[in-house]
Amino acid sequence: MENTAQITMAVTPEETARANQIIAKIRNYYASKIVGQEQLGVSLLVSMIANGHILLESVPGLAKTTAARVVTESVNGSFSRIQCTPDLLPSDIIGTQTFNMTNNTFETKIGPVYANFVLLDEINRSSAKTQSAMLEAMQERSVSIGGQTYKLPPVFIVVATQNPIEQEGTYELSEAQLDRFLLKEVITYPDQDQEIEILNRIESDIYTAGSAVASMEDVVFLQELCKKVYIAPTIKKYIVDIVQASRQPKTFLKPELASYVAMGASTRAAIAFMETAKAMALLGGRGYCTPDDVKALRYEVLRHRIMLNFAAVADGISEETIIDAIVGAINTP
Repeated sequence: MENTAQITMAVTPEETARANQIIAKIRNYYASKIVGQEQLGVSLLVSMIANGHILLESVPGLAKTTAARVVTESVNGSFSRIQCTPDLLPSDIIGTQTFNMTNNTFETKIGPVYANFVLLDEINRSSAKTQSAMLEAMQERSVSIGGQTYKLPPVFIVVATQNPIEQEGTYELSEAQLDRFLLKEVITYPDQDQEIEILNRIESDIYTAGSAVASMEDVVFLQELCKKVYIAPTIKKYIVDIVQASRQPKTFLKPELASYVAMGASTRAAIAFMETAKAMALLGGRGYCTPDDVKALRYEVLRHRIMLNFAAVADGISEETIIDAIVGAINTP
């Protein structure tokens, strides 16, 4: 009875109904523009609701940029695309000070980072110095230019992409920066029917920008409502058990799998699990979390936070295999 009372006080039926309506409109808009890639749509929507950043990995040409732009269009947000190259400077992203000779003063020019959705295309092609310039923006949601701190928009989501195949001229992301991403989504090829549908839509020019189906006020409403979603102590313990198990593979995994794990997940992974579980509860039309909400995005939360050794690469063992073994070793409440 106590839990029911807490749930009722946290999220009202009216709030749930409004959230369902907003989410349905955004999902329908996404489906009208993007063929397949349902999991990508879920991950982008969860990132938006949780106000977190997302890393997308795939070979070129699988609609990563298009998907990010479509989600932005659906909520009438501001969109900024930054093409990362080895010669990209931090000032090209966050902005700089320029000297105005007319009045002999320095003026601050805010860079393209000042947007609701910032697409960092091929982030691993920018240098480590440039990548680090995004750390403050991603973590503190502010940038420093000329000793002044400038707050970024309340809704600020970095969508970074990287190509796992072409490694020449790239700079691997550090663990510290990877950990700042709420989710990492790996995108696969569409099937034959989906690819035919893509050609049909290109031919009919369906990818032109449409009208927004929601507003930034709706996004803020979803983000605030997400914080109110009830998560039981047993679910929190379930999350912590999973994260703890990733750090103690020899205790929870079979010896042949445990030997592949070089590093477990950080506390930020537990926070990410909680935030994504709450967002998934809203997508499910509920004001409370279930264990399935935690497990739904287990790959996306953990695949960039669990480090495997060279033996795993040599033996073809994926992060997903280890994640399934870890989650499978923990009793579901």
